[in-house]
Amino acid sequence: MMNKRIDGKIGFPAKHGLYDPALEKDSCGVGFVAHVKGTPSHEILTDAYHINSRMDHRGGCGFEENTGDGAGIMTAIPHTFMQKVTADWGITLPEIGGYAVGNVFLPHDEAQRAALKAAFNAELIKVGLTPLGYRLVPLRPDEANIGPAARDAMPCIEQVIVGGGTPGDHTLDHALYFARKRFIRAASISHPGELVYVCSLNSRILVYKGMLTPAQLFPFYPDLEDEDYESHFAMVHSRFSTNTFPSWDRAQPNRFMSHNGEINTLRGNKNWMTARQGVAASERFGDEISDLFPIVEPEFSDSGSFDNVLEFLLMSGRTLQESIMMMIPEAWQSDKNMPKEKRDFYEYHSALMEPWDGPASIVFTDGHYIGAVLDRNGLRPSRYYLTHDDKVVMASEVGVLPIDPANIKEKGRLQPGKMFLVDFFAGRLIPDEELKMEFAKQRPYGEWLEQQKLELSDLPPDHAELHYEPETLVARMQSFGYTIETMQFMLLPMVSEARDPLGSMGNDSALACLSDKSRMIYDYFKQLFAQITNPPIDSIREEVVMSLTCFIGPERNLLETTPEHVHRLELHH
Repeated sequence: MMNKRIDGKIGFPAKHGLYDPALEKDSCGVGFVAHVKGTPSHEILTDAYHINSRMDHRGGCGFEENTGDGAGIMTAIPHTFMQKVTADWGITLPEIGGYAVGNVFLPHDEAQRAALKAAFNAELIKVGLTPLGYRLVPLRPDEANIGPAARDAMPCIEQVIVGGGTPGDHTLDHALYFARKRFIRAASISHPGELVYVCSLNSRILVYKGMLTPAQLFPFYPDLEDEDYESHFAMVHSRFSTNTFPSWDRAQPNRFMSHNGEINTLRGNKNWMTARQGVAASERFGDEISDLFPIVEPEFSDSGSFDNVLEFLLMSGRTLQESIMMMIPEAWQSDKNMPKEKRDFYEYHSALMEPWDGPASIVFTDGHYIGAVLDRNGLRPSRYYLTHDDKVVMASEVGVLPIDPANIKEKGRLQPGKMFLVDFFAGRLIPDEELKMEFAKQRPYGEWLEQQKLELSDLPPDHAELHYEPETLVARMQSFGYTIETMQFMLLPMVSEARDPLGSMGNDSALACLSDKSRMIYDYFKQLFAQITNPPIDSIREEVVMSLTCFIGPERNLLETTPEHVHRLELHH
């Protein structure tokens, strides 16, 4: 199915029958290539193109084989290339970090496009930045052999260049974040149904993407084939929209990450982030923080929603590594060999945020670091190679880039819950244990847990007398969902024979919503399961990676880190 232009509008189909646009997810191929020392070159891009093309089978296509589900690339801002682009404008670009570049999807109608750009410029000026200019991104749909469905949905793609920053200062990206969020929210009101989307707008990274196949990406964007386009890293993605609609904006990479897999806990994650907006506060955001809401933008897939929250944490002052550790913790509850400091870190942050859980391999970068992390169960593949000439290659496949075996310095695969990180400042790969212990020791999380965490045993005993009340027993059992079947097949064997009842795993009774029998209200609410080929997980048999422990009670501001944040009641079941 394709996300087509209907009556000039772009978007999901309306909710109808068993289809619900809220259930959109995707699964894909992902990888990156980088120079560990941070040395930029055009070779990095050609290698990335080769990697993505070798993962063509991980991307999907529609009824037309030349209309892809999505492909894209994220690179560092190519300074030499951008100087060449702006030379005709009479502009001298500042040093890297002092300006930002972004690709923007806009309508084809010139009047609409002019109005939107004027509105965007106004938001940029409002936060103290200077719009230096726009350029139509060169496109070659014919050479790339773009399919009819992709052409029909294709937006006008313009590149905006923004000045006003100081190299090494976070304020430029912070201001860009505010301007972009305000612009997109206003555009959704002023131009409903039109595709208005900012692929990226950052002082360090740049994204080119679209509803393409991996092999079409470079032929479609001639910028990427320019020899002056140099980068020290390139992240690529090949999208397979398992149960979502392909579109230009939902192609990846997103603004800070790419993703292969599925976030099973998505609905809960999004609801919790919406709930946390009520107490969110930050000195960086001040009284204008409400302009950033909703944190998770509507109609985004699971990976797009993850990217929204990751960006929110980064812009609030948290580091890339800490944010990823919070969102995708490893299985720490039953790991007796884990250092106490790291266990304390994870337990503390579990009181701040629930994990974004599911079978997923996630690649992330902020331009200073690039890395990847695997879900706690290790249900998605990711392999890496490090060469003697300081090149690192990571992908969800092996053999995506020809490498002389004599040049391989180290190789391996991502372990469940482990993080793989390249530090361009230090010019090396940082081992998982080293980088996580660095953050685990930054604060006395163990002391805070000991002083603030509440257990059931800490609560004063209830001395009220308990009475058996047979006259209300049936009514109370009904209100709590007990049925005659529950009594006969579950409770009686447990009470009379002291054994757990046995039964088959199948359930051939009709769904409550389709049944012609009177059903308990509880039967209308069922757990949502993964819709891809994920193996079933049992929280008892697989307790090494599963836990039912959770915190309950009022949450505090997600953007702060204080001892009081863990002043909540911990339940183990």
